[in-house]
Amino acid sequence: MARLLHIDSSLFSQTSVSKDVARTFRETWAAEHPGGTVTYRDLGARPIPPLDELTAGAGYTPAERRTPEQQAAFAQREQLVNEVLEADAYLFGVPMYNWAVPGTFKDWLDQILVNGKVFGLEPLPLAGRPATVVASYGGGYFPGTPRDGWDHVQPYLETVLGKALGLDVRFITVQLTGAERVPAMADLVPQAKELRAKGHADAAAHAKALATRFETAGV
Repeated sequence: MARLLHIDSSLFSQTSVSKDVARTFRETWAAEHPGGTVTYRDLGARPIPPLDELTAGAGYTPAERRTPEQQAAFAQREQLVNEVLEADAYLFGVPMYNWAVPGTFKDWLDQILVNGKVFGLEPLPLAGRPATVVASYGGGYFPGTPRDGWDHVQPYLETVLGKALGLDVRFITVQLTGAERVPAMADLVPQAKELRAKGHADAAAHAKALATRFETAGV
């Protein structure tokens, strides 16, 4: 059965919109593909260490020449890379923090982006595998709004996940998530609720479609 790798990166355990919508995707996936498995990482609760000189150096050193310190440092990186390589589909919960991806998610990406393992090969090992990104935004970044063009989450992930790794990326976005807690956005609460409901509906529909595809293929 298909293996789903689910990565959440919100700092918040209870109030995260990206986690909430990603949960809808995951629960729908599980219901429609009961034989599938899920590997889950909550980077907000358990961050991955940032890439450091020792770990990066180990990646450029042949395995048989690594020092014991390099071997220990590289062990977790290998585990993370193997989780990516072994998955059939991917679910990423990525809120916008300060107009970019959370540092925890960037740390995870830095660890798994090993040249010669997940990219830099022909064909790309992950080419064509489906990846769903649930991206949440506190404000509004719609075309024509004052902050149109300030979104550095989706373009960045389109480059890394889509172009560098070759994944088939689908974005489910929910904007105005700060409306219910920011007084100046109070008049946007009805629209924010509609956008959140649409995010849940889109997540459920896409999860069902993917699960059905894997079920039909017998994966």
